[in-house]
Amino acid sequence: QVQLVESGGGLVQPGGSLRLSCVASAYTLDYYSVGWFRQAPGKEREGVSCISMSNGSTYYADSVQGRFTISKDNAKNTVYLQMNSLKPEDTAVYYCAADLVLDTCSLEYDFWGQGTQVTVSS
Repeated sequence: QVQLVESGGGLVQPGGSLRLSCVASAYTLDYYSVGWFRQAPGKEREGVSCISMSNGSTYYADSVQGRFTISKDNAKNTVYLQMNSLKPEDTAVYYCAADLVLDTCSLEYDFWGQGTQVTVSS
């Protein structure tokens, strides 16, 4: 069982930046695919960005490509999401997730955090 705890959310003005962090209780994240997902009010949860377990390749949703950067620090068992040039449509609860088997960015990941709210508004 892996526990994931997100932090770093908050209120930011359009064009601003935030960095989300996700600390995992696992012995190591080396063998996990990890990712960030988000859910806006009235919308389905969607994948934002993920890192593959097999080769470390990254995936970004089209809506965040070029603005968000995912990274992983295995020594700290922490996954980050650097979010720049934030837009009001980025407002959502952001979830960190991980999986030992799936090698794609998927809502079927086994382990999920509780989420952190990101609000982009002037």
